Amino acid sequence: MKKDIEIPIAKDVYVAIVREWNDSFLAKDWNAYVLNNRSSQIEMVLVVSKGFDGDRKTSTMRHGIGIVAAKSFEKIELVQEDVLSLNNEFFVTYYADDKLYEKRFLFEKNSVSENTLQTIPLIDKEGIWAK
Repeated sequence: MKKDIEIPIAKDVYVAIVREWNDSFLAKDWNAYVLNNRSSQIEMVLVVSKGFDGDRKTSTMRHGIGIVAAKSFEKIELVQEDVLSLNNEFFVTYYADDKLYEKRFLFEKNSVSENTLQTIPLIDKEGIWAK
């Protein structure tokens, strides 16, 4: 029955977009990361990302991250500057504690900019947290 279905709540897993120097192109890039602030690793991490705003939308990207160790992070993708004018959604699914978790993270359009940077723990770089 419906009352018997347990839907686990995803906690201590986050998505952030970080501003980083790219030595290959001698420029700063925006990179999306999944952060695991749990005391145990998460497994089979899958991330589906897309940008959208009304009729404008990007391709849907799927990333198989695999394992993210406890108190660590993994890069999801490079986020191009022109996509930041759209809403950017990251749907994260992972397996931990013998359960499947999922959570939607959203960067609202134009919320990622040099003016809104803050220090992201674990990565120890400047970036923006997803809501």
